[in-house]
Amino acid sequence: MALLSRAGRRLRRIIQRPASVELTRYKALLPAVEKREPELEKLSDAELSELAAELRHGDSAEDDQLVELCALGREAARRALGERAFDVQLLGTMGLLTGHVVQMATGEGKTLAGALAAAGHALQGRRVHVISVNDYLARRDAEWMRPVYDLLGVSVGWVEPALTPDERRAAYDAEVCYGAVSEIGFDVLRDRLVTRAEDLAQPEPEVAIVDEADSVLVDEARVPLVMAGSVDAGVADEEVANIVRRLRLGLHYETDPDGRNAWLTSAGASVVEKSLGGIDLYDESGSARLAAVNVALHAHALLTRDVDYLVRDDKVQLINASRGRVAELQRWPDGLQAAVEAKEQLPPSDHGEILDSITVQALIARYPRVAGMTGTAVAVAEQLREFYKLEVAVIPPNTPNIRSDKLDRIFASPTNKLRAIVEEIRAVHESGRPILVGTQDVAESEELAEKLAKVDLPCVVLNARNDAEEAAIIAEAGTYDRITVSTQMAGRGTDIRLGGADGADRDRVAELGGLHVIGTARYPSSRLDDQLRGRAGRQGDPGSSVFFASLNDELVLGYAPDVPEGIEADEETGEVTDPGAHRQINHAQRVAEGVDLEIHRNTWRYTRLIEHQRGEVLAHRDKILRTELAGELLAEAEPERHAELTEKLGEPAAVQACREIMLYHLDQLWADHLAFLTDVRETIHLRALARETPLDEFHRAAIPEFRKISGEAEKRSAKTLVEAELTDEGVNLVAAGVRRPTSTWTYLVHDNPFDSDAEQALKKVRGMLRKKRT
Repeated sequence: MALLSRAGRRLRRIIQRPASVELTRYKALLPAVEKREPELEKLSDAELSELAAELRHGDSAEDDQLVELCALGREAARRALGERAFDVQLLGTMGLLTGHVVQMATGEGKTLAGALAAAGHALQGRRVHVISVNDYLARRDAEWMRPVYDLLGVSVGWVEPALTPDERRAAYDAEVCYGAVSEIGFDVLRDRLVTRAEDLAQPEPEVAIVDEADSVLVDEARVPLVMAGSVDAGVADEEVANIVRRLRLGLHYETDPDGRNAWLTSAGASVVEKSLGGIDLYDESGSARLAAVNVALHAHALLTRDVDYLVRDDKVQLINASRGRVAELQRWPDGLQAAVEAKEQLPPSDHGEILDSITVQALIARYPRVAGMTGTAVAVAEQLREFYKLEVAVIPPNTPNIRSDKLDRIFASPTNKLRAIVEEIRAVHESGRPILVGTQDVAESEELAEKLAKVDLPCVVLNARNDAEEAAIIAEAGTYDRITVSTQMAGRGTDIRLGGADGADRDRVAELGGLHVIGTARYPSSRLDDQLRGRAGRQGDPGSSVFFASLNDELVLGYAPDVPEGIEADEETGEVTDPGAHRQINHAQRVAEGVDLEIHRNTWRYTRLIEHQRGEVLAHRDKILRTELAGELLAEAEPERHAELTEKLGEPAAVQACREIMLYHLDQLWADHLAFLTDVRETIHLRALARETPLDEFHRAAIPEFRKISGEAEKRSAKTLVEAELTDEGVNLVAAGVRRPTSTWTYLVHDNPFDSDAEQALKKVRGMLRKKRT
């Protein structure tokens, strides 16, 4: 039976293969769209808007509605932007309107396709959020597409950090609202703390159209967005940081091979204890200092400046590994963040109690309707189906892709590889072709730039240090004779046009062969490779790409270090041409992708329970916020005191006082529950040593504690009502202990709290092999 079951699952995966959405239905509608063009061109703008208004009475997924929307959208874009939507863009629009993730190549016009789909949903009375990867793209796309929306009679807005609460509410009141995934998520968290319904920023979510869908729905899916109550500054021990800074690897401390843990040797412990005045780190009196030493050692030994983070404007700024830019508002858990700041001798940033959090995956799950668009969806089609029940529709390019993707060039060592990359750049640059080089991190981009400068090959560098100028840098990367060196290109959101932004030298550059893309190493995900390659060959342009790799790259050392024997390198250049080397690098990438998928699955298993509990708490909170439930419950619990309150303050003020009391205790208990779950989470995999299932143990600990929240909130609220002082001005809630944080702030936690046991074991094996080879 087990064998038959496994065979059945394989058969279903073959039948329901990824990217299996059939486009025949949509293609059949294109002639009808084209037929409408001559009629629509004769209409005035007002008449066009009137026709769009008639769509508000239909269903955007019906064929006749799809035809009319696409026809009107094409005409609106022609008038407003001077761009007639290609048939493939209309296919993308139809795919989005019917709830799919559409894969459209770079430069094929996803922004317009997404805008027409958003307008289609809006015309059916649904509020739409177009979710982007950063604030810049959200504002750019909203402003860029506004004239199209105006002609179709659809209101549009966007959210960004600088908005006031009133401006934010106005943006969300628009039928279509653009926003970065983090900004929209933070507004969800802020709304969970209001005590008056009129202070809510967001209406109920209805439709999400996710730009760069693979990045948002897969890469960012396990990143928690956090709302904290800030009351003081970080508490890193500067004395400890100064001591740890003098310790030496191998003598005073060791690290495990996978680079996740560091610990003191006996010699190191002795040095630290003596430096701290002769204390004993390992007895009860020294336990607090031991914790400070451990976190300071982690910051010193395991986190690298210009790779894991930058120091800019006297602040530690984390680098998003998948996009090569500063991760705005992102930070490590407070203790480690403060330790890195102490390591860099920077003033400590604020920290405080976590009031609530939400993962990106849970944020997207709030929307009844979800669609997305990206250039690289097929590679994660199974994950999109597994976690979001979304299917991928592959939209063909408007013109065939003629880019030449060359076979990887592989070298025995990174040194040989770097030398070959510089030579490749020199040779191609002689012809005047523009070159885009994709590097792995800030440090590598700057090292390569230095090497190029030494041989008189000036380049423009785009990395996390200057990501504010990224749009201008990318727009000119196709200029004749230009060399651009960039960290990860995913989510950059700007086309590279041959001849530069104005296309002045387009024909000249095209005749030379177009943009040449060079990757300095294979990424842990084939999608990132494809996104870099996809910067060349835009809309049928000529172009080429080649990746350089080394058998000692981090990807190979981390995921497939056991290189088969017999693979030899050229003695002079260090280049490896053996097909086995290509297989080894491809294998390492597949292992990395498999590990990432398992982390995603494991995170999802744990957060399902947390999100279910959060949903119950929020439903109860919403009733308290919008109704008189709090007053009714407290009147039942303490009738005399409630009557006294109502008589003294009047009914409206009494209702609000009861509401604020109960919301305070409910919010505090939920924050306490999150802290409890964090403690459980951090030790849960130790249960595996006792042959217990960590997930079962997590549920066993979390469920009983959660069941106490509602009753305890009512109990504490009744106690507060009795003890609170009644004055002529109202209830003195602060004196009664109902004191909300003096300020709140938001950030993303940069950690992986749900590492699977399998991944940890795999990393141990990889690390041991790596140590043997080095």
